[in-house]
Order: sequence, then structure tokens, then C-alpha cells
Amino acid sequence: MANILVYELYGKIYINLTNRCTNECVFCLRQDKDDVCGQTLWLDSEDFTAQDVIEQLNNFKITSEIIFCGYGEPLLKADILKEVAAYIKKHYPDVKIRVNTNGHANFVYKRNIVPELKGLIDEFSVSLNGATSEEYDELSQPKFEGAFDEVKKFIKACADENIDVTATVVEGYKGRHINLEKCEKIAADLGAKFRAREWIENGYS
Repeated sequence: MANILVYELYGKIYINLTNRCTNECVFCLRQDKDDVCGQTLWLDSEDFTAQDVIEQLNNFKITSEIIFCGYGEPLLKADILKEVAAYIKKHYPDVKIRVNTNGHANFVYKRNIVPELKGLIDEFSVSLNGATSEEYDELSQPKFEGAFDEVKKFIKACADENIDVTATVVEGYKGRHINLEKCEKIAADLGAKFRAREWIENGYS
């Protein structure tokens, strides 16, 4: 199988579970590039198992952190993600596990899945991507209505389970500036930390 399910970037291990996503963010790296540092993350097939991921993972030297993040929304493969995370926790108990997510999972599954991830995931990084629902819709191009509220509810669900959660925004997309102070207050009110990520025109070098 040619799928790259696990890759390394700047000394950290990343897991690429899917190319499917409930957003079409205007600033997403995959809109302009087919690879990350020469590693093609477009999958030949979405039909694979947790064991396929684990086999690729075992080809890498495991460092201090593993991040579920690729060319899609990792929680769309929640069952595989949970199985792989459980394997990591068993075999690499000192390794931190983070999920980079758009925060739509509870809407997709029609239930709060965060309690199922407690003890498996150490940190969530959730794309807030705006100070208002209108701004969020413009930048994130979600495939359903009310997505901004769903993101906020997901962030709060993580905080309610005492899982570290950071709300993030992409700042400076084509010269556009977001109200970072308002975004930081939204994050704080939900019990989350906040981080602004600078938009890089050409993505990773």
C-alpha cells in the first residue's frame, strides 16, 4: 500500500488518517500543495486498518510527541484513531498524544465522543478560525450550517473532561487580520488556551 499514514516533520511524528474533511478552509495547505516536505499525504485509499497505521508507526523512532494531523480531519476515523492511540499509550506510555481537529466530530457522530478519548488523548488543538460565525464560515467553508457553534461546544467538551485544549486561529491570511483579543476571550470563556498561527504563503519549506 502506497498510503503514507505516518510521517515525520521537524522531529515529531504525525499520523495521516484521512483526506476527508467537513471544511474546505481557504488557507489549508492541501489547497496549494500535494506534499509536506516531500511526503505526499494524498491517500490512494481510505480503506485501511489501525494495524496498517501501527505497522508504519513502528518504522519510526518514537520521540516525545505524536500528532494526529494530515490532509484531512482525523476524528472522521475516530475508531482507528482510538485503537492507534491505545496502542501508543500501551507501548510508549511517556509519549504525548495530540489531535489537531476542526472540532466537528460531535456533530458528525451525533454524540459527545470526547469522554471516549479521555485517557487516550493528552491534548486537542481545535481550529477556532474566527471571532464570529460569519468570519468562520468565510475562512473555513464548512459543509454544514452552525459549524462555529459546534466548534465552540467541542472545545468546551474537552475542557469539561479536563483534557488540555487549545483554540487556534490562522492569522494574516493574504493580509487579513483576525480580532485575536476577541478570539482569545472566546477560548478563555470555554476553558481553553489560545494560539494564533501565522499563515505561511508557501506552507512548509
